[in-house]
Amino acid sequence: MGRPTIADIAQRVGVSKGAVSFALNGRPGVSEATRARILEVAREMNWRPHSAARALGGARAEAVGLVIARPASTLGVEPFFAQLLSGLQARLSRQQVAMHLLVVEDSEAEIEVYREWTSAHRVDGFILVDPKVRDPRFAALEELGVPAVVLGGPGRHGALASVWADDREAMVSVVDYLAALGHRRVAHVAGLPGLRHTQRRMRALRDSVKRLGLVDAVSLPTDFSDAEGAAATRTLLSRGTRPTAVVYDSDVMALAGLGVAGEMGVAVPGELSIVAFDDSVLTRVTHPSITSLSRDTVALGGQVADVLLEVIADPGARRVVKTGTPRLVVRQSTAPPLLAR
Repeated sequence: MGRPTIADIAQRVGVSKGAVSFALNGRPGVSEATRARILEVAREMNWRPHSAARALGGARAEAVGLVIARPASTLGVEPFFAQLLSGLQARLSRQQVAMHLLVVEDSEAEIEVYREWTSAHRVDGFILVDPKVRDPRFAALEELGVPAVVLGGPGRHGALASVWADDREAMVSVVDYLAALGHRRVAHVAGLPGLRHTQRRMRALRDSVKRLGLVDAVSLPTDFSDAEGAAATRTLLSRGTRPTAVVYDSDVMALAGLGVAGEMGVAVPGELSIVAFDDSVLTRVTHPSITSLSRDTVALGGQVADVLLEVIADPGARRVVKTGTPRLVVRQSTAPPLLAR
């Protein structure tokens, strides 16, 4: 069978093409019962708006897509994504470009959204976040031939544009600082283990053991939630020989870890030093304030938007932009371990 049309739906339901058009476009002119039947048949026939009609004369959708495959519960309290979205929308709105945001369960669902939105000409391009170790999304987007920019790297993204910062270098700077304070037992409460940046940070810690003479260096992956961050911290602080410093992959987990330390009677920074990635306002308003890897995430969002708009304007361009490595901002949550004083 060929691609289903409005005429096919009209014939199946037994109504006019005009009635089908009214129903599919949410316009008045048909009863609610008829509208429901038309929409049901359209779904059964897997009908999609024809992209050629939507893009008649080369018109653009004037919108971009961001599809995130993470639990919505963790995104809702994650300052990094709030700041990133602010930067993206601020830059896009200058060009009167909208952003469609959707949270899905996994990469398969994400790829299906790419296909549907591209087919329906809903967006002119996509922003891809959280690159994975073996990521099927790159090939899917290349196959669709739609402009896209990957936030995260370095790594192979095929022909897709990318904007990235050096997570390994950032993690090394943290471990070097902690070692200079005298810490030799360093733990890492990491994010999702399948993400490339999580793997780079974990490797950076492992690779520092011999170079810095660390006695113990362990990474515990989590889902970035406060609950798993707290659970990982309890596990670490319940050890017979516990770490004297913990690095957290997000501010939310760092605050959860700080709470667990207080609950277990472990003084920060007297008995435990804490460092966080991202450096949102959360790290500055808590007590003690938290030493963090800092970057301007709003500006990062603006850079990603700029690159995507450039690629949309010139689909043949391949942009790879390296941003500044996050810098360490020292606050009250880090100090030399007791044995080193």
